[in-house]
Amino acid sequence: MPEVSEARPAQPGIAAANRAVRDRLPFDDEQDFHDARRGFIGTAAQNVIRDAQGRPVWDLQAYGFLTQDCPDTANPSLWRQSRLCREHGLFEVTDGIYQVRGFDLSNMTLVEGERGVFVIDPLLCAETAGAALALYRAHRGERRVSGVLYTHSHVDHFGGVRGVVTDEDVAGGVPVYAPQGFLEHAVSENVYAGTAMSRRAAYMYGAALPKGERGQVGAGLGQTTSTGAVTLIPPTVDITRTGQSETVDGIRMVFQLTPGTEAPAELNIHFPDHHALCMAENATHNLHNLLTLRGAQVRDPRVWARYLTEAVTLFAASSDVAFASHHWPVWGRERVVKFLSQQRDLYAYLHDQSLRLLNQGLTGPEIAERLQVPPALERAWHTHGYYGSVSHNTKAVYQRYLGWFDGNPAHLWEHPPVESATRYVQFMGGAAEVLRRARQSYADGDYRWVAQVLGHVVFADPDNAEARRLQADAFEQLGYGSENGTWRNFYLTGAYELRHGPLGTPAAAAAPDVLAALTLEQLFDALAIRVNGPRSWDADIIVRWHIDQGETVTMRLRNGVLTHVTGAGPAAAAPHVEITLTEADLRALLLGALSPADLAAKDSVEITGDAGRLSELLGYLDTPDPDFAIVTP
Repeated sequence: MPEVSEARPAQPGIAAANRAVRDRLPFDDEQDFHDARRGFIGTAAQNVIRDAQGRPVWDLQAYGFLTQDCPDTANPSLWRQSRLCREHGLFEVTDGIYQVRGFDLSNMTLVEGERGVFVIDPLLCAETAGAALALYRAHRGERRVSGVLYTHSHVDHFGGVRGVVTDEDVAGGVPVYAPQGFLEHAVSENVYAGTAMSRRAAYMYGAALPKGERGQVGAGLGQTTSTGAVTLIPPTVDITRTGQSETVDGIRMVFQLTPGTEAPAELNIHFPDHHALCMAENATHNLHNLLTLRGAQVRDPRVWARYLTEAVTLFAASSDVAFASHHWPVWGRERVVKFLSQQRDLYAYLHDQSLRLLNQGLTGPEIAERLQVPPALERAWHTHGYYGSVSHNTKAVYQRYLGWFDGNPAHLWEHPPVESATRYVQFMGGAAEVLRRARQSYADGDYRWVAQVLGHVVFADPDNAEARRLQADAFEQLGYGSENGTWRNFYLTGAYELRHGPLGTPAAAAAPDVLAALTLEQLFDALAIRVNGPRSWDADIIVRWHIDQGETVTMRLRNGVLTHVTGAGPAAAAPHVEITLTEADLRALLLGALSPADLAAKDSVEITGDAGRLSELLGYLDTPDPDFAIVTP
């Protein structure tokens, strides 16, 4: 675990701003604390959850420091949210419905049936999911798992599935439910841009940062991400329409599909016999992301708001409790309607007002500085930007409608970062002069400017130790003042890496189960993304695969582009080499588990033509860098 000995105290301006938050917000409102603790049954006897090798993947006591009063080095609103999120254990939501909370970034929900228990969203890794199920069984008995449901396609809602069921269980009839399109989005998001997303997620969740008042205090949506084994068992039953009803082990469920909201494939669930509504991740106790800082496709707040209205219309009148896959439930029909309606108004307001200002000619950063949430919404704790933020969400709306370009031709063809930085520093009189002025800006409390201007010095001269130190100090102060957990983690991770070098990426981009779930189409597409175009400009290589199920795929590298076609036809040119093999062997080769030589040595594989062309083609593939630089060039 990294040390925090170099972490600075809060500067007077940041400390004063944080004290002002205490005066401005209704900290005497204790309703969330009552709700977060309601129904508590018990928690695990062991504080640390470990993998098979004994490596810790989750620590239930890592955030014990949050019981103290909020220090000057944290925004009191974020500190309050993190105190709520650290509540861990088994909780009763309503008769027959339980949640394990605080065992990972997300919650695992367990619904008791006639003979077993139905598991919803089995956390991020197998180890934490297994511990959560064990806790449930310790208090509720050894019920078998009678079904599993993934509410949506983000890894913290399916990655722990092998901690609760096995392939044999599923083959023996245990159903796995998911919204239509789940598998495509779950695997593509973790593979196509998975390396870059994982690297940025290391900044976003701060999982490798030290926990403490000058370090990581949470991520708003939950505390952080676990670091165990990510797994995936493909769904066996798709939910394809709103109003679809399914009964498992006597548990009746009515579904609402919500594609394009918090995830490309997502659903809400109503339990009519329990008068309970599961909102997945569409309504949680914070403003969510329209564009997550780790990177993703921009979400649609207009559609999001409409689905929240639909949820109120369809289910609120018969729901005594609403719960989600993060945070704590809301009880009482009036409170449920108010909560969902305020969440709806929040996303609709950001969408509509961003577009209003966009159509007045404001750019994304300008909108972000001007737009404020209405006071009536800000008074509700659950609208605060602990995970998403008004600032980066409004920029996301701008991006969704107009893209990266703000229309100013000065920004159409700018120099890339290092070349721009070198010129800026020269124009400003050299690194020494920039540092002199930046030190004064730091003393004045203008940390945003210090971070911005010293970025030019660091990118022009990454070995400038003084510039790195001062930018790290500015990042740290910005983190201390952030209400948003992910902003704090980004700033503090950036400060750490400027001082010490890369922390690394705690989680792999694509776990074996995720890779195994790729269709062959997706696997060929993932391979094409890795082709080094300039190195392969002059290559023209055609490989034809004859796969055991009778499928023929012709793969061609030409003009730096790797394409593939299925079957015969004019697009399938004459191959340089033909290979007959099983789909398992093809997958192993394309995923790097088998080399061309290993493949050729297998008795079950038949190769005709120039086998060397396959090795040549694979030699043009780049290996992604999971630890690429972010705050340095």
